[in-house]
Amino acid sequence: MILALALVLAAPAPPAHPHPHPHPHPAKDLRQLAQQHGIKIGTAVDIAALRDEPDYRQRLNREFTHVTAENAMKWESVEPERGVYTWDDADALVENARRNHQQIRGHTLLWHNQLPAWLTSGVEDGTIDATELREILREHITTQVRRYKGKIRAWDVVNEVVEEDGSLRQSIWLQHLGPGYIADAFRWAHRADPHAKLFINDYNLEWNAPKIETTLSIVKDLKAQGVPIHGIGFQGHLGIQYDYPADWANVMRRFADLGLEVAITELDVRMVLPVTPEKLATQAEYYRRALTDCLSVRACREMTVWGFTDRHSWVPGWFEGEGAATLLDENLAPKPAYKALLAVRGRK
Repeated sequence: MILALALVLAAPAPPAHPHPHPHPHPAKDLRQLAQQHGIKIGTAVDIAALRDEPDYRQRLNREFTHVTAENAMKWESVEPERGVYTWDDADALVENARRNHQQIRGHTLLWHNQLPAWLTSGVEDGTIDATELREILREHITTQVRRYKGKIRAWDVVNEVVEEDGSLRQSIWLQHLGPGYIADAFRWAHRADPHAKLFINDYNLEWNAPKIETTLSIVKDLKAQGVPIHGIGFQGHLGIQYDYPADWANVMRRFADLGLEVAITELDVRMVLPVTPEKLATQAEYYRRALTDCLSVRACREMTVWGFTDRHSWVPGWFEGEGAATLLDENLAPKPAYKALLAVRGRK
């Protein structure tokens, strides 16, 4: 009895926040997979398809615990004319998410693309000077974040601010406002909704060393200034014609070590057409490895795919001769990649 008591007393206490144990059976869908792993599994949402395609809407709401507006929250969508806001599409996404118990990633507050013509032309012809541009940016961020205060879990505050060579992107923001615009954007967003998680988001951050080092430096500098930054978003636009980014989990850990939440925010895996069984098998392995990498890093709390069906994918329009990048085909039939995700076991 004394020996037994001693063994009990010597036993280590369980961790305060244990991760879910590996589940003995594969999940039946992505929502169950998210629950098994204790993470959020999301998708970008095509608003027209959400409205007009019942099969798309049904699958979206069955599979995903997290959603991102593919285009409906970008600046050109919400303020196509100065001072004239068009919230219908963004509101539709938020309301659909509320009804289906989905959390939301707001995308994106500050980017160099998909800006309204009134803004870019005004800067170009000099009718909008630097002082006014800064005030326009502050008003945009404040208005949008405040509208959805308490409804958006996380915002991609600044998107793609680092070039491939590691320099800061020569956008209108850097050219006219200087590098301080990044800190300003985070401060304004935090003031508008103090409870939202605020992210910096970029592509090729999975493997591009100059981009990784510059982004780490940006985060460290923001932290040193006391700027509210909470997360790092790895877009994860992969292609099977390239090697899988084998060091991705370690890169995630470097950002996690700075106290950031980690998210895969825009995952897709494209291929050169035509589709073959061999290509689909490679694609499935890339998706599996991405989820496994996320699960190997305690701070990785979200994996979002950039669209879930080949019926609605940005890839063919941007990469000539490529496509089939998502988990489901045009008819919403699961591809090997979908099944590969369901078979992934829990965190190590």
